[in-house]
Amino acid sequence: MVKHKNKIKSKYFEDFSIGDKYLIPSRTQTSGIFSMFQAASGDNDPIHYDIEFCKTKGHPDMLAHGLQVLIQTAAGAGTFPSEVRDSLIGLIEVSGKMLKPVYREDTLYPELIISKLISQNTTGIIEMKALVKNQDNTLVFEGCHKYLIKKKRNIDA
Repeated sequence: MVKHKNKIKSKYFEDFSIGDKYLIPSRTQTSGIFSMFQAASGDNDPIHYDIEFCKTKGHPDMLAHGLQVLIQTAAGAGTFPSEVRDSLIGLIEVSGKMLKPVYREDTLYPELIISKLISQNTTGIIEMKALVKNQDNTLVFEGCHKYLIKKKRNIDA
């Protein structure tokens, strides 16, 4: 059996600090991603798949689904889940605002930044600001994730 020397040590609520940042790999919003999201969501509005319709509405290309942009902030695409493998209870809330349009072939750069730590008895809530910028460094989405995380076990108990 091979043991990995670079295994990420599991973190608990007390191990996090406001300002901790999690970069998520960039993704170009290709026609394939548009099609997969349309199929998964059932959203068949032509603003998301008919380029000629989009042009009549003043858009230069197909407009990304708002939720398609939000999911780019999924923490699972970065290192956060590896850090909380033993302490994560669950994602408990997600919210956000679409600030600018995202079009087919835009490249999105998501990041999560811990903005608030709410201590409870045996758990804590980690609140993260979710940001997405495009290839022009324009903020296109701003939101919030909240995760319920276990506190460290009391060793003396």
